[in-house]
Amino acid sequence: MARRRTSDPKILRLREHGCLHPHPEQVRDASFVSSEFFDARDLVQVKYEMLRRVQVEGQPVSRSAASFGFSRPTFYQAQGAFEAGGLPSLVPKKPGPRRAHKLSEEVIAFLEETLSQEGTLLAAELARRIKERFGRSVHPRSVERALARHKKKLQRPGPAST
Repeated sequence: MARRRTSDPKILRLREHGCLHPHPEQVRDASFVSSEFFDARDLVQVKYEMLRRVQVEGQPVSRSAASFGFSRPTFYQAQGAFEAGGLPSLVPKKPGPRRAHKLSEEVIAFLEETLSQEGTLLAAELARRIKERFGRSVHPRSVERALARHKKKLQRPGPAST
């Protein structure tokens, strides 16, 4: 299903921060249906209110999760995150890898050794050799970025000795 374009500034901000609820129509809680203050499109607000219904009002977990359009496991994930990190922990994390996981220190060392022995090679050739040696498909641009990060890391001054 294609995303519709909108000029609503709140939707744009929620989307920008990853807080736009993908299924606001599933929120059936009375407060969100009848109030202008509560906005089912705000994923953080929806999760917080779901947790509050259980913690403050004593609503059963299964009923609270269902009325906010979530499963019980999702409730417990949100509860654990909230207890560990407060309200900011309810903001969804960006999807995808957190680091260059294919280009480990071992792979970078291999690239450095290859470049020191053979001089300048194109990133596409280095990517081919990574595939050959480690069985990992890596885009040539990722190789370039990883080598640049490594070079920058080596150029950083160490802690000053006294």
